[in-house]
Amino acid sequence: MAGTIRSVLFVCLGNICRSPSAEAVFRKKAKEKGLLLKIDSAGTQGYHVGAPPDERSVSVGEARGYDFDGISCRKISKQDFHDFDILIAMDEMNLRGLQSECPEEYQDKIKLFMSFSGLEEEIIPDPYYGGKKGFEYVLDLIESSADGLIEHISALIVLED
Repeated sequence: MAGTIRSVLFVCLGNICRSPSAEAVFRKKAKEKGLLLKIDSAGTQGYHVGAPPDERSVSVGEARGYDFDGISCRKISKQDFHDFDILIAMDEMNLRGLQSECPEEYQDKIKLFMSFSGLEEEIIPDPYYGGKKGFEYVLDLIESSADGLIEHISALIVLED
C-alpha cells in the first residue's frame, strides 16, 4: 500500500458494535489531528443493514465523547475495495472474509486494526454477547489502534510532502 490514505473503512461481522465504534472514534481523532478523511464502516455480513449501532456501543462511546450520528449498519460492497484506500478488519475471521471477497489488485489495502496498536492483543473481540465491561474493553482497544493508525496516516502525509 503506497501513497496517502484519504479514506478508511472499518469492518467487523455485522457492523453493529466494533466497526461503528471504530468509525466514531476515528472520526473524532482524525478531526482533532486535522486530517480530512472519508471514514465509514461496514460488516462482512448483512445481519443488521439499516439499523443504528448497538445501544451498548453507543452508550460506552458517548460516555467518552464520541458521536455516532449518521452511522448505520451496512454490508461491505465490491465497490468498497475500489473506493477506500485502506480497509481495517477487527479480527482474523473478518480479515479472511475481506481477503476472500477482495479483487487481487486491492489485497494490499486490507489490514488488521490491532496491527496499529502497539499492544500484544492481535484482535478486537466481538462484545455483542457480553456485558458492559466487554464494550469498554473493546473501546480501549479501538482507541489504541486508532491512535496508531492516525500516526501511520500522518507519517505517510509527511513522507509525501
